[in-house]
Amino acid sequence: MKNQAVLCLLLPSVLTGCSGLGSSDRESPPLGGAEPAHELIQPGEQHFAGLWKLTRGVENAAEGYWSFGGDRVILQSEGRDKGACDRIFVLERDGKLQQISNGQGVTTCAYFMPEDREVLYASTHAWMKDCPPRADMSRGYVWSIHPEYDIYVRDLASGAERALTTNYGYDAEATVAPEGDRIVFTSTRSGDLELWTCALDGSDLRQVTNALGYDGGAFFSHDGDWIVFRSTSFTPGKEESEMADYKQLLAQWLVRPSRMEIMLIRPDGSERRQLTHLGRASFAPFFHPEDDRVIFSTNAFDPTREGRDFDLASVPVEGGAPERITHFAGFDGFPMFSPDGKWLVFASNRGGTHARETNLFVARWKD
Repeated sequence: MKNQAVLCLLLPSVLTGCSGLGSSDRESPPLGGAEPAHELIQPGEQHFAGLWKLTRGVENAAEGYWSFGGDRVILQSEGRDKGACDRIFVLERDGKLQQISNGQGVTTCAYFMPEDREVLYASTHAWMKDCPPRADMSRGYVWSIHPEYDIYVRDLASGAERALTTNYGYDAEATVAPEGDRIVFTSTRSGDLELWTCALDGSDLRQVTNALGYDGGAFFSHDGDWIVFRSTSFTPGKEESEMADYKQLLAQWLVRPSRMEIMLIRPDGSERRQLTHLGRASFAPFFHPEDDRVIFSTNAFDPTREGRDFDLASVPVEGGAPERITHFAGFDGFPMFSPDGKWLVFASNRGGTHARETNLFVARWKD
């Protein structure tokens, strides 16, 4: 037993034989087609009682979000065509991936609607049928904020689709409150990248944020009292020049995501406060099941300082030092807890067959 314990510490590849993972921890995920990948748990990832791989044979699967029933996941991926535009897929109960977007334009940020009969996602297909051009990196690492993005709701059974937004300008990154009553999304309709909420039919628009900078990637707390999001952080002493740079890039539908922090705000726009002070790129926040902490992805632990190594971390909603959750030398991002709080789905490069291959994984969470 002593030798096995030493092996467990030194060799993650023998993790399946470690006594620390009991039968209760090895409960199978509530998702079809999940393949055991316990050997990919890294030393120090003590919150993972087991790990399963969800996607295979597709390129760059990311942003996997649970259904309200906790038995399916919606995601975006290039599919099997490397270099193609991102499309939207549902990982069905039988483990098969079903493409639900029409293959035109580019899509992003999909989410289930209440009762799981419909999904929403952003797409450029009403304005452009082909893939948009990639961002011009001559000014450094930037993201494209395609003004052709609109938000659509699609019926999974019939394929019927309706648009929630139709104006030219960036409307994307929509998620639904756990209580199923509101949608939060990012929009440039005010002239800046701000958070907005609306009713499930797109009516009753309300602006939430109004500070200069990119506010996005938002999620409601489980009780609906808060919204967590990532926001542009300007360097102290360099605010004037960085704000000017931000405005110039936004005029070209670009943003520089290299310095973002995790924020909290009330749905009515009050009590905005900053959770992290890492000075790096932090994004993809989501509330822990008890709403007492926020899990997110950050490159703040990257030892090379090149910014390519992203790990999951957790921070109390009252603020404090983040706890590092993952220790993989690559990309870990887009974490989301299942509705019952037992499982964590996230995207990762771990176990890939080629550089930067990204797949979805689900971990059995333990505190």
